[in-house]
Order: sequence, then structure tokens, then C-alpha cells
Amino acid sequence: MLSRTLITAAAHASTPHIHPSTSIISLTSPFTRSSLRTLQSAIIAHATASKTSVIPGEVNAAVLVPLCNVDGVPGVLLEVRGGKLRSHAGEVSFPGGRVDPADASFLAAALRETQEEVGLDNGQIEILGQFGPPERSLMGLRVWPYLGFVYPLGSHGTDTRSLDDPLPSVLLSSLTISQVEVATVFHLPLSAFTSPARIRPDMFRAASPYWAIDVSDLIEGFEGANDPLGRPEVGGGKEGRLEVWGLTGWYMSLLMRILKVYT
Repeated sequence: MLSRTLITAAAHASTPHIHPSTSIISLTSPFTRSSLRTLQSAIIAHATASKTSVIPGEVNAAVLVPLCNVDGVPGVLLEVRGGKLRSHAGEVSFPGGRVDPADASFLAAALRETQEEVGLDNGQIEILGQFGPPERSLMGLRVWPYLGFVYPLGSHGTDTRSLDDPLPSVLLSSLTISQVEVATVFHLPLSAFTSPARIRPDMFRAASPYWAIDVSDLIEGFEGANDPLGRPEVGGGKEGRLEVWGLTGWYMSLLMRILKVYT
């Protein structure tokens, strides 16, 4: 109990500062071609500064961080994993999974898993880049995150809007969800990552401070459940909440740093 209290105190003392006004893109206006270009340039600069090599013999996984507009609001598409899965059941996650030998690349694995889990066709996704460095999951997989933007089916590459016009919104009802792997999907607005009512300081792997995000109210019929053993980063969240935390929360905090929202 004492160690958990110390971790919580350290998280409060060193969690990144939040500065919505310094964001390199708008957190409330819809994504545009111009904002995607700005974000892509920042991702490329970050990847160049934090380049990581593949280690032979390691088991790798890849995830897609799928940005999108929903009803004109910019955010990220997230899923709640099925409750009967052997690992990470009931947790908020990105679409993705283990890299198979047949996958042409880590990115190909992330796109394959995304199509299997939420029905997004590769042609709907504009890849903005890979960011990191890759971190290990609690299952021991080295996870490589890729950032992408999701278009409605058939609209990517056919849109003639100007650089500053809002990009089309995705209908969540149009997604085909894997009933085995995914309980539900939801859209989390970028503004949620700066909302005092949602954020909670936490420590990634008990060493690195970041913000966990409460999304309990966004999931219809959600009933909280704690990990019986009280293990850090295991289960849907702390104190019966459903949260974007653990590896998913860490990568979103890293993205917020790249956007200069967190410092």
C-alpha cells in the first residue's frame, strides 16, 4: 500500500503540464488537410529524433492510432476489448495486435488487425507515420504505434476540398465490429485530453508520469470492475472507472506531447 501511495504522489508531482493553447493543431475544430500535414510533419520530426531499431528474435505487435472526425469533432477512435478475451479483456485499446509471419510489415499487421476488429478498409486510412519509441505490453510484446486518419468509405482520394476545409466525418454505425474481439467502439474528442473532469495523473510502468483519461460516461451500460489483485495498468481502470490508461494512455500522452498540448 505504501509503494502505491508513493507512486500516486510521484505521478501528481511530475505529470506533464497541460497547455491547450500551444497545440500545433486545433483540438476542437475538425481535422483538415492542412492540420494533417502539420501533424505529419511533427510525427516525422519526432520519429527521426527517436528512431528505434528492430531487435531480432523479439515478438512484435502493431497498433493503429486512428484519428477521425465524428459529427465535425476531431478525436480518436478507440475500442473496448471483448470481456471474454484471454488478455486485456474489458480494456480500452487501439485496434491492432501481434505481427504474424505473413505480414509484409509492422504497418501491414496494424492495418490487417484494424480491418478484422472494426471493419476499416485500408483505403479508408491515410497513414501519417510511426511514432514511439515502441514499448512492451504487459504480455511482453514490443508494440509499434502508427498514426492514421480515417475517412468514410470511398471518400479518401476523391475529395476536392481545399486545405482548410473540414474533412468528412465517419459514422460509427458504419463500422463492422468483430463480436469476438471488440465489445464496442467509441470516439474520444481531442478536447477530452485537457478536461479536468476526465484526466487523472498516473505512472506508466511505475516510472514515467502521464495522464489517464476517464471515459466511463461514454460507454452505454458500462459497469465498472476493478482488477481483483489491484495490479497497476490491469483492467479497465482504477476504482471501477473505464479509462484510457496503461500502454494506450501512454501513447496518447506521447501524442499530446508531439502536439505540444502536454509539456
